[in-house]
Amino acid sequence: MERFYALECKLFRKINRYFERRLLNRFFRTVTHIGGATFTISLVLGIILLSSESVQYTAIASAIALTISHIPVALIKKMYPRSRPYIVLEHIHVTDNPLKDHSFPSGHTTAIFAILTPFVLLNPVLSLILVPVGLIVGFSRIYLGLHYPSDVLAGCILGCVSGFLSFMWVKHFFLYGFM
Repeated sequence: MERFYALECKLFRKINRYFERRLLNRFFRTVTHIGGATFTISLVLGIILLSSESVQYTAIASAIALTISHIPVALIKKMYPRSRPYIVLEHIHVTDNPLKDHSFPSGHTTAIFAILTPFVLLNPVLSLILVPVGLIVGFSRIYLGLHYPSDVLAGCILGCVSGFLSFMWVKHFFLYGFM
């Protein structure tokens, strides 16, 4: 386990070391908010209100996934409190006013993958755009000094699983034969 943590810290430092690059910093400080609560909730509600038929039901599946995915996030953060890397590691670059809660798993990464997974399942071609967006959000969390790589990986898995399950649930109970 110590070897894994050492490897993870090494990877974290390789990503975080570029923090001083102004354009990258501006980009990742902006893109990280795509996984935040305000953006993800607003986006899903907007799609529900402005779309029709299968897209609307897919957005409902995304809203369900977003909701249910944060139950395990909250529980895991309480059961396995992991300090954020900027608190534990020395010489780490971090954003102004960094988060103070626990690091594992990444809530932003969980959220973005929870909302994008149902859309990828509806139309796999969307994965060419949506999956890179999700990966960039996850990467931004490491770059900004807020999460270890395993926090982001766990968030990705939680988001994808909740997105898949909610999509299948909505498809089965509301759209059987429609999609």
